[in-house]
Amino acid sequence: MVRIDVSADDSYAYKISCTQCEVPRPGTGTRAWSTRRPGEDNGYLPALDRWILHLASRHPDAGAPCLDYLPEARARLQERRESR
Repeated sequence: MVRIDVSADDSYAYKISCTQCEVPRPGTGTRAWSTRRPGEDNGYLPALDRWILHLASRHPDAGAPCLDYLPEARARLQERRESR
C-alpha cells in the first residue's frame, strides 16, 4: 500500500506499508510495517530503498521488479550509516 502526503515543508512524503508484516507499537499493540519515519527523510528514494530492503529481508521470494535495485539500495544505506 502506498500513500503520498504533503509534508509541513510542502514536499511530498511517501509511506509504503506492508500488508503482511506488523511491528510493535509501544503501549497500543501493533501496526503495519511502513517506510514512514518521524523526523527522517521520507522522500521517494529513501522510502523506496527501505521498501526494497524490507522485501529482500522479510519476503525473499517476492517477485517485485524494484528488487533489481537492491545493490544500489544497500550501497545508499551503507553511505547513510557512514555519514552518521
